[in-house]
Amino acid sequence: MTDGNHHGTGARGEGHERVPGRQRRRFPGISSRAYEHPADRSALVALRKLSGFDTVFKALSGLLPERSLRLLFLSDSVRVSDAQFAHLNTMLRDACYILDLEKVPPMYVNQDPSPNAMCIGLDEPIIVVTTGLVELLDEEEMRAVVGHEVGHALSGHSVYRTVLLFLTNLALKVAWIPLGNVAIMAIVTGLREWFRKSELSADRAGLLVGQDIKASMRGLMKLAGGNHLHEMNVDAFLEQAEEYEAGGDLRDSVLKILNVLPRTHPFATVRAAELKKWAESRDFQRIMDGHYPRRDEDKDTSVSDSFRQSAAAYADDVRSSKDPLMKLVSDLAGGAGDLGGKLRGKFTGQGGQDTDRPSPDK
Repeated sequence: MTDGNHHGTGARGEGHERVPGRQRRRFPGISSRAYEHPADRSALVALRKLSGFDTVFKALSGLLPERSLRLLFLSDSVRVSDAQFAHLNTMLRDACYILDLEKVPPMYVNQDPSPNAMCIGLDEPIIVVTTGLVELLDEEEMRAVVGHEVGHALSGHSVYRTVLLFLTNLALKVAWIPLGNVAIMAIVTGLREWFRKSELSADRAGLLVGQDIKASMRGLMKLAGGNHLHEMNVDAFLEQAEEYEAGGDLRDSVLKILNVLPRTHPFATVRAAELKKWAESRDFQRIMDGHYPRRDEDKDTSVSDSFRQSAAAYADDVRSSKDPLMKLVSDLAGGAGDLGGKLRGKFTGQGGQDTDRPSPDK
């Protein structure tokens, strides 16, 4: 086995902080299973079970204007190369080298002040980053973002992302048709739920490429608070995530769900907390030590084992969550009281205890 080590380059673009080259590990033949978040896999399974999804997906795969999409970016954006945005081109090739993605996807810079990046395309992935993002992030932060998008490409996420973009536009156009919008919005909502979870997977891929958790954290903070790092603090930012998860009562839990439904990305604080937890895990350390699932083993992977792993991860999340709704679910699963009584108690503030026998405080 090769040692997998690779020296990072010191390339930079105008206005980007110079960072000395440093040694980073390469992951030959790595499977996307190594970094995929269990919730990503579970949400995709649930999405595929959604009524009408397969029919819509197959129809759209034949109808979506793949060539016009490529021509649009070719004509109205700047294609990254050795001649244009050379520092991004170096990062892109480096990210593909580290994750062992043989075919480097085309990458474009699009004029848009909003910081954003995406990986789209049906036959082949295309990576697009906005000028707002390029101007916001320093070199190491941008390296994590490019790794994030290459992770999407390696996982095959671009196909579903493209369908989501198309259906979102379609939903707006057919909103006037009675009931015609309901099925589309159901699928759009399902796709958004999956895509939020897929972002957690891609954040992990970004960390594997950048191998600098501080840079990943800085990038997420900048997406939340802009280019004011001197005014921000990582620990305080992560405390926000903990407060968000644990704060309030059951009504707040419902509001959190309603707030997140229209979004394609999870909240930045939640992403930061999830990534920090994974960076400190044994799973991450094993990958860094060279022990990870290989692509050539993917065909032998048991689907049922993946489902079980996803279910176990969800159960652990529910048990350890401080969110009032998740605690209620955990209590009920453990037989702690009846659903109606507990719901009434949580919403009305009247305790909701079992009337037949005293219940200890939790």
